[in-house]
Amino acid sequence: MKKKNTRKIILKIHKILGLTTGLVVFVVSITGCLWVFKEEIENFYDGYKYVTPLDQEFLSASKIKTIAEEVIPNRSIHGVIYGKPNEAIEVVFYEASPEIFYHSVFLNPYTGDFIKKIDNDAGFFGFVLKGHLRLWLPDAVGSRIVSYSVLFFLIILISGLILWWPRNNKNWKQRLKFDWNSKTRWKRKNFDLHTVVGFYISSFGLILAFTGCVMAFNWFYFIAYKATGGDKAPQFIIPESKSVMIVEKNETPPYDKLIPILYKTYKDAKNFELHYPENDTTSVLVEVSNSKGLYYNMDYLFFDQNTLEEIETTSIYGKYKDAKFADKVIRMNYDIHIGVIGGIAGKIIAFLISLICASLPVSGILLWYGRKYKKTNKAKFTYVN
Repeated sequence: MKKKNTRKIILKIHKILGLTTGLVVFVVSITGCLWVFKEEIENFYDGYKYVTPLDQEFLSASKIKTIAEEVIPNRSIHGVIYGKPNEAIEVVFYEASPEIFYHSVFLNPYTGDFIKKIDNDAGFFGFVLKGHLRLWLPDAVGSRIVSYSVLFFLIILISGLILWWPRNNKNWKQRLKFDWNSKTRWKRKNFDLHTVVGFYISSFGLILAFTGCVMAFNWFYFIAYKATGGDKAPQFIIPESKSVMIVEKNETPPYDKLIPILYKTYKDAKNFELHYPENDTTSVLVEVSNSKGLYYNMDYLFFDQNTLEEIETTSIYGKYKDAKFADKVIRMNYDIHIGVIGGIAGKIIAFLISLICASLPVSGILLWYGRKYKKTNKAKFTYVN
């Protein structure tokens, strides 16, 4: 009796959370599967990202900064991405408040000629990302709704697995495969779609929901890191420069020497993203991409902005070779979330799982409606008789 009551409580929680978050989960799942192949789709029209290689060095970081600020004045530069000899330099402008400003300027790395300006928050994928992160609502409201809906979806998946578990051995076959024939009604088919399909994608769905929660909640991120044995600072920390030196206005800043040095040191790197020091005391950050399309194995290097002496960080975001198991798990979180960790096969899996996750609220609501409709009709029939 007690076990039966527990099952009823779990079913009620599953139903209430499912009905409450169904629409949000559907939107987040659909936009998620659309986002997965963003890079592959954009490759069909990214000619502006390439230039004719010249037998000369790239323009210095300070020169690039000056040119980019002429294209987009009075905005903060997030970073400058130096790629291969045939790739344009991308200058990323980003401001989080009062409203998100996220633009990219592409320049010829040899001449500084302007190639193209992109509003990363606009266009099809900008629209998709806004829906995925905040349901196209103001960030303060939409992101909160999405975050808690993903957390509830995690609970829905766990409760769904408990409810799926057969009460006796006779029901195992029924829970593991479709047993349809010409007489099977749509309600039965919908029930199987919700339970059988839900079971088979539940493990992957839990991974997507869990990694989503890691990105959505700082407390969840911290618990996940510590639970895997993490002992470093799990946040991103830019250390202070060790020296103090005033650079004259017309004097070449020391960080201009960094990129040429790094090209010689990291010969297999895919690109380098240099972040200008925020003030007179912070260090210079350079992100070294070691694999195309992957983020977890990047090297985060910090240099004294005056002497270019390399500075160690207490954060998990340092050199990948120094990362411990817990550090790697957290750093892999985004790559796991979008499936890129498994290459093209991983992306296909992430796409399919996201698409199927979008179907679960639909079949769940139809299941709830079907049962309620059946009960209503039965009640009416009894009343007439």
